[in-house]
Amino acid sequence: MKRLAVTAAVLAMGASLAASAQTAPAAGASSAPAPKVAVIAFQAAVTATNEFQRDFADLQKKFEPQRTQLKSLSDEVDSLTKQLQAQGATLSDADRAAKARQLDEKKKQAQRIAEDAQNDYSQQMQDTFGKVAAKVDQVLQDYSKKEGFAMVIDATEQQQQAPLVLYASPSSDITKTIVDTYNAKSGVPAPPPEAPSAPAPAPKAPGAK
Repeated sequence: MKRLAVTAAVLAMGASLAASAQTAPAAGASSAPAPKVAVIAFQAAVTATNEFQRDFADLQKKFEPQRTQLKSLSDEVDSLTKQLQAQGATLSDADRAAKARQLDEKKKQAQRIAEDAQNDYSQQMQDTFGKVAAKVDQVLQDYSKKEGFAMVIDATEQQQQAPLVLYASPSSDITKTIVDTYNAKSGVPAPPPEAPSAPAPAPKAPGAK
């Protein structure tokens, strides 16, 4: 993806402005206009597009069978646990050992299904996001060139490296503009109101923390 690293870009612009200041004309002389800078919450822009919302809803439906299976296993684990707790003292050693073994097998089965589902879900979620993100980035590149921005800062929260945004006027935030432009270009209609609006975590095995 061709977005500039925020810190490097800001430092580069600072160095450029400093160099320009050394050769700036005397006071009163005409000066070049200040460079245009915009802000975008890139991840939010990607997940807000109609295309991502549609693909995410399809992904949720795809993993519904695993959620149902895990729910069923969870109910079985709870039932067996209660039986052991309630009947443990009255069961024979053989019956108690059999129920304990059955409970252990159910827990291991649920754990395997949950781990497989989590891995598959994470990979497909990454692919879903990446596919749309690449196209949103191209729209961003074209829009930025058209508007003459010298820099576009990614203000996405919870990044590995916090973006350097000391001040941003609301008018400089182009997130919604990029989303609207992308939606118009993609031709994908807005999802129905009941469609999910944010990624949900994959199901966990019963008893997992």
